[in-house]
Amino acid sequence: MPPTAARRPKLPLPAAVALAVVLTLAGGGPALVAVGRAAHASQATPATGLDDPRKKDIAMRLLSSAENSSLDWRAQFAYIEDIKDSCGYTGGIIGFCSGTGDMLGVVELYTRRSPGNPLEPFLPALRKVKGSTSHAGLGPPFEEAWRRAARDPEFQQAQEDERDRLYFDPAVRIAKSDGLRALGQFAYFDAIVMHGPGVGAGSFRGLRATTLARARTPAEGGDERTYLRTFFDVRTQAMRAKHPHHDTSRVDTEQRVFLDEGNLDLEPPLRWRTHGDAYRIEE
Repeated sequence: MPPTAARRPKLPLPAAVALAVVLTLAGGGPALVAVGRAAHASQATPATGLDDPRKKDIAMRLLSSAENSSLDWRAQFAYIEDIKDSCGYTGGIIGFCSGTGDMLGVVELYTRRSPGNPLEPFLPALRKVKGSTSHAGLGPPFEEAWRRAARDPEFQQAQEDERDRLYFDPAVRIAKSDGLRALGQFAYFDAIVMHGPGVGAGSFRGLRATTLARARTPAEGGDERTYLRTFFDVRTQAMRAKHPHHDTSRVDTEQRVFLDEGNLDLEPPLRWRTHGDAYRIEE
């Protein structure tokens, strides 16, 4: 596929039709009718974004391969442990953390919807440990309550809703404003989950700001592949800066693979590796 910057700008359908009429009157003939049809077809079948349910499920499987070494992301509602990353407990489908406060947000939402749930007694402790690595007031009883709550569809929905509110929806919205297709939308989603939504140099918005200083987005007339390569370079550099020996396979042997294949729409079949393990999605 030729670079985005090399393409002629697409005319809105009415303008394309008008141009076809004018040139047909001037002798353009059937060729211009084909132009009009092509313009209509390009607008009638836009590429599917990551917010399409099928693509969103693919995104979650890709994310889970890096976060949980499994494609079964729905099995992760019950996941809870301290992975010693200075964020306290990590749990659920995207790794909500007690130290960063998004785990607290999940439990608060769950409690508003289902008072008296197994996690409600731990709300005071979750509020106290926010911003720290402490387990004070939590520990094994909290872990067991989390696993028990994970069998409740209301708790599962609370996790999905907080995922969307804090991470998925903002990532897809910003990516679309940058003119990125499904792969770029996933790249933003994966980054905002791992690095957080903040504006610091090592946070998602900071990584995007650094990338914008080095490359133009497709929305600015830049080449989509060049922009994504730059974003990947910026991100892996930040990952290694925080942890010198950090595994960057979720970018290097996953997202870069799809980019090198030209699969900007994340269409299966997809084959990649994370943490040295091989994965595939056939549909």
